[in-house]
Amino acid sequence: MNSFTALGADPLVSFPLTTEQDVFLLRRSGKSAAEALGVEKQDQIRLATALSELGRDLLGSDGLTVAFGVTRRPLPLLLVGMDWTEDRDLGGEAVQAASRLVAVHYTPSEHTVTVEQPLASDGRAAEAIAQVREAVLAHTEAGAPDDSRAQTSDLIAALVESRAQREELRRLNDELEETNRGVVALYSELSEELEETNRGVVALYAELEEKSRLLREASEAKTRFWANVSHELRTPVNSVVGLARLLIEFDGGGLDEEQRRQIGLISASGATLLALVDELLDVAKAESGRLELHWAPVDLRAALGQLRGTLRGYESPGAAELIVAESGLSIVSDEVMLIRVLRNLLSNALKFTPSGTVRLDVAADRADGRDRIVFTVSDTGIGIPEDEQQQIFEEFYQVRGTHQRGRSGTGLGLPYARRLTELLGGSLELTSEPGSGTVVTVTLPADGRPAAPDEPATPVVAVLVTVDDDDSFRASIRPLLDRLAGRVVEVAEGGRASETVRRESPDAVLLDLHLPDLDGYGVLAELAADPALAAVPVVVLTSTPPGDLDRDRLTHARAVLDKGSLSLHELAAALTGSSDAEPARREKGPA
Repeated sequence: MNSFTALGADPLVSFPLTTEQDVFLLRRSGKSAAEALGVEKQDQIRLATALSELGRDLLGSDGLTVAFGVTRRPLPLLLVGMDWTEDRDLGGEAVQAASRLVAVHYTPSEHTVTVEQPLASDGRAAEAIAQVREAVLAHTEAGAPDDSRAQTSDLIAALVESRAQREELRRLNDELEETNRGVVALYSELSEELEETNRGVVALYAELEEKSRLLREASEAKTRFWANVSHELRTPVNSVVGLARLLIEFDGGGLDEEQRRQIGLISASGATLLALVDELLDVAKAESGRLELHWAPVDLRAALGQLRGTLRGYESPGAAELIVAESGLSIVSDEVMLIRVLRNLLSNALKFTPSGTVRLDVAADRADGRDRIVFTVSDTGIGIPEDEQQQIFEEFYQVRGTHQRGRSGTGLGLPYARRLTELLGGSLELTSEPGSGTVVTVTLPADGRPAAPDEPATPVVAVLVTVDDDDSFRASIRPLLDRLAGRVVEVAEGGRASETVRRESPDAVLLDLHLPDLDGYGVLAELAADPALAAVPVVVLTSTPPGDLDRDRLTHARAVLDKGSLSLHELAAALTGSSDAEPARREKGPA
């Protein structure tokens, strides 16, 4: 048959279609063949119905023949083809009805129509070819009543299956709706919980902010209290010390030995109290940032000698031996503050070293490219428990137990020493072991003031062009720029700016707005219009008030900085384009 040959298949069974009985046979054969090849129930009925529609429409055509075949290329298919010889077209309604059920290929010019039923791709088609032939031949003796009953039975079975599927679909829809309701309820619950959590977080942040504010106020109040009390105590204590000294020095023989001893105790106690008041006042100043440092070269030989003499009063028969090493090293620092740090550490070591030695050693060191002086105070005293070695740096904290027995103090010595060391640009570290003594190491920069926290360790740009006609301003800012750039090129005229930038290919440009020939706005416009120069970052330095700036003409500038309040950190942030430069741009730069 032409239709099968085109599809690459050979017919298995064929028979003529001449009577109504043959149409019933076609229907039954198609259903049986599909069943033998493993086609699902509903697809069997669809195939049988489509064949029945096509067969009835073509019934009475000359030479009408039906053939069954199976092909496995490119997909396994059951093929049912019909051929006729007379010049007759298949009815459009029949083709349309059959096409809604199965795949139909109708070729009017060749008088052929082929129905395709896809099969499973598990190889069953090859095994069931013989069963197909037998199933088709088995219906040759069927009668019209049997076929009618079979058709009715198939229809009822299809309706029952359809109803079952509809019920299953309804059940699945009900389950899906129930699931959706659960999901919606869960989402609503989670949303409420999240909203409640957010409210709690916001409230917690507000509470933390309030607590932080209260803590800051409490700290400031404590600092003011220390300063005020210390200041108010200084006057009466000075009076006590002075009057006691006058009584002893200008006695004139009116006091006996016991009275002189008691007045001496008053004087000594007053001096101790005065030292504590001074220390308390200095701690308050250090915390509030009002402690002024006076930087100058320190003669360590003389300073350590003075310190040695001052601390001789702490020595007593049977007490620890004080050893203060001599040193010819040089350091730039605040001598008064440095002596206070060392005196606090040594007096503290002597207090807690009943026997043995207390040493102060001085050595030079170098780290991170800077020269340093290291002061080491070591003792053979009672030591400090490990779990309290951090707490002793809290104000007024004192180690409990035998450490304080018979030893007076305020608990300010070590916190005060660490605070002063940090103000001097150094660090203080402590190591201790109970029964073996304590070692405190103070490390200070040898060249004086500590490096500014915003000072860049290396230049942030390789080449920097400055455009400013103010010679004095360029001279004042040059030390700052030397820290930021490997090379600085100065231009005094705006008209030469673009040419210089093109020649030097800098990493950034500093631009003044007030220039004698072409002002800064014009220079910005030239740089922005030149594709070769538009990518070079430009930072504007100006003394013009923010309200007088033409912001629309400053959009090409990365930042606009005030000449009067320029800092190294601000300028470095602007040149590198970091986020630290953004506040300056919002306040002083273009909107």
